[in-house]
Amino acid sequence: MPNLAAVMPRLGEIEVRDVGEPVLGAREAAVEIRSVGICGSDVTYYRVGRIGDWVVDGPLILGHEASGVVTAVGEDVSRVAVGDRVAIEPGTPCRDCDDCLRGRYHLCSRLAFLATPPYDGALVQRLAIDERNLFALPDGLSFDDGAMLEPLSVGIWACRRAGLEPGDRVLVTGAGPVGTFAAQAARAFGAGSVTMVDVSPFRLEIARTLGFEAESADSPSTATFDVLLECSGAPGALAQGLARLGNHGRAAMVGLPKQPVELPLSSLNARELTVSLVNRYAHTWPTAIDLVASGRVDVRTIVTHHFDLDATEDALNLSATDPNSMKAIIHPQAAATV
Repeated sequence: MPNLAAVMPRLGEIEVRDVGEPVLGAREAAVEIRSVGICGSDVTYYRVGRIGDWVVDGPLILGHEASGVVTAVGEDVSRVAVGDRVAIEPGTPCRDCDDCLRGRYHLCSRLAFLATPPYDGALVQRLAIDERNLFALPDGLSFDDGAMLEPLSVGIWACRRAGLEPGDRVLVTGAGPVGTFAAQAARAFGAGSVTMVDVSPFRLEIARTLGFEAESADSPSTATFDVLLECSGAPGALAQGLARLGNHGRAAMVGLPKQPVELPLSSLNARELTVSLVNRYAHTWPTAIDLVASGRVDVRTIVTHHFDLDATEDALNLSATDPNSMKAIIHPQAAATV
């Protein structure tokens, strides 16, 4: 039986190929991938071929927001069993370096992260991964829900990095999937109010549907806030958001701008603001599962499109072709045989 994957052989091209069965290490499990969310980083690798220091220099399989079913286990596996429905945390650390031993495994210099060069991702029918990266899905959560735990984890980590406290007035700039998950996480953690800002009327309407205040970036209000979660990466968004924080305001920068960021430090210093950067996440999957299972976070409203593995290129081009889109999910088991 072939193990089909959506391989990017060159920039802007996808080929569905048989990549062979995964070979399991002692603590690895094989997962039959059922749902893979398309992230902005996948689109950037597909179109541009690099993000910062990570450069595509050969064929690459994209996709890191994933869930599926365990189909085989290595000889030392004890945490999962064949048939388990699981969500996948995509980063595998060395577990032995100073950062790993201090609990900062997401900063491990040897982190093998799905779909980050040179490591292949999850747009494949069967994948081998360390059992410690697998988290059981409760009965009420679908495979699509499980795939959305990854972008939700970014939102959770942003709230933690910003030091969000109950009662805080929160501003979220960028109402895409990560921004919307960050807003929901902030509300679940006790934010007194959450306001979302974006340029897209479609995305702002989704924000309102989810119960948030919404402002157009073209005509923002004069309201001030305690916490900024910058999730757009748009030029000037961080500086503009920081200008709306009150004394002792805290910010987490999630969106990655494509150019250097200039900040008016003298005016920020007077209010003693804190700016934290966000590089993925750590220790978030149990919280993410609880938030979705309890209904405190709605992940299904964010998913707007579904694709078969054969239509991976359509999924990667969706944001450029359909302004009324949020999150595309690819289902690798739905693919033609090659």
